[in-house]
Amino acid sequence: MLSRTALTTLVRRFSTSPVVRSDIQQKGIPGANLPFDISNRYKLTAVFVLFFGSGLTAPLLLVRHQMLKK
Repeated sequence: MLSRTALTTLVRRFSTSPVVRSDIQQKGIPGANLPFDISNRYKLTAVFVLFFGSGLTAPLLLVRHQMLKK
C-alpha cells in the first residue's frame, strides 16, 4: 500500500502531466486558450448574440409553429 503522501503526489503528478505535455500552452496571453477569437469586439458581440439568441428563440418559434398548425 502507498502512504497518503505518496498517493497524493502520484495523483497530483498524473493530473498535471497532460497539461504540462500539451502543445497549446501560451502563457501570459489572455484568451489564447479560447476556441473563438476575442480580438474584434464587434464580431464577438455578433457571435454571442446569434448563439444565445438562437437558443432562446428556437423554443418560442417551435411552440408558435405547433400552435398555428391545424
